[in-house]
Amino acid sequence: MPTSRALIFAPGDVVVVPFPYSDRFAEKRRPALVVSNDKVRSEGFVWLVMITSAQNSKLSHDVTIENPSDAGLTAASIVRPTKIANVEPSRIIRRAGRLGDEEAAAVFDTVRSFIGR
Repeated sequence: MPTSRALIFAPGDVVVVPFPYSDRFAEKRRPALVVSNDKVRSEGFVWLVMITSAQNSKLSHDVTIENPSDAGLTAASIVRPTKIANVEPSRIIRRAGRLGDEEAAAVFDTVRSFIGR
């Protein structure tokens, strides 16, 4: 199987990556959603947003994943667009699955709403 260096991750892919905590200098291996496109990849990076257990308290912009198994997840989960990370593709451990088109579009729209004026 090729390493993540050889793989290209597309917007909407669910990947497993050491995701940084926002409140401390540590990381936790967890699923994340790819939200960046070819422009970011051509610079050598991937933008990811956090996926977390649906048991965690829900924030106003979270998106529920309706079919966790399609996304390669083993538990009910949500996408948390307010937690975004910029990583090098070599940090991605593997591709787990893919988010449904409607759910992915909702996340992309939310992320776009956070950028700019």
